[in-house]
Amino acid sequence: MATLGMSADEKAAIDQFKLDVVEPSMTGLVILYFTAAWCGPCKALGPVLEKVAGDYAMKGVSLVKYDVDANPVVAAQFRIQSIPTVYAVFQGQIVGDLTPARSEGQLTRTLDQLLKQFPVQGAAQDLQAQIEPLLAIGEEALSAGDGEGAAGVFAQILDLAPDNLAALGGLARALVVAGRVEEAENMLAGAPDDPALERARAAVALAKTAVPASDLGPLEAAVTANPDDHQARFELANAQMGSGQRDGAADNLLHIIAADREWNDGAARAQLLKLFDVVGLMDPWVSAQRRRLSAVLFT
Repeated sequence: MATLGMSADEKAAIDQFKLDVVEPSMTGLVILYFTAAWCGPCKALGPVLEKVAGDYAMKGVSLVKYDVDANPVVAAQFRIQSIPTVYAVFQGQIVGDLTPARSEGQLTRTLDQLLKQFPVQGAAQDLQAQIEPLLAIGEEALSAGDGEGAAGVFAQILDLAPDNLAALGGLARALVVAGRVEEAENMLAGAPDDPALERARAAVALAKTAVPASDLGPLEAAVTANPDDHQARFELANAQMGSGQRDGAADNLLHIIAADREWNDGAARAQLLKLFDVVGLMDPWVSAQRRRLSAVLFT
């Protein structure tokens, strides 16, 4: 902001603006709201802005209100011609015009977009920075088959952030690996219907249909005696899932699909897709098995 030729009072107003808006915007996102006591639309918009700013405070968002009558110098610097006028300011620059957004939903959508674009620092971001390495450690423990160890890590994350769905899903999957399927199912029963929990719910569903590993011998014998016994092969695949033998499970399910893809209303394919969900769709093993499935389905 230019201060050349200004009076002492005008310079003081600009200095105050720097304290109120520019400095906080160096790390946070400031909602700069130009209003006036006589402005009717402002009376409706003000409470909405206050609520949204409060909801986003942990994410580094703050609200600063400027009365254009009490602060004509600042209003003139921004060439305010009508009110309400609302800007988003980051690192001293206007990064968004929030004036058209008059509802809570419109404001939150715009703020979410801005927070994705700019490295705004807030308590929520700081917490996420702590959580991300822990999530990675939990997933590593799960990949190694250490259900109890992974459960401890995910529980630690939930102590820090009780609403973290990635940690909740990780804990449920860890409990399944640890053999505590009913506990995982009960935990997910009251959880929201969210994509972050799909793998966990698939893991529970898969675990409930799996056959104990001690039953592998008779099932293997049944399949050897009659390779076309799809039910025995399906049960063997479930048992292999329960014992962590995902390669064998995939082989047997693909065998059924190749022989009769519609067997038992497509049960083999549905079970294979559940296995993919549990392992994780981005896992290289799943990518390889998907290619095998495509080869079976389209040849």
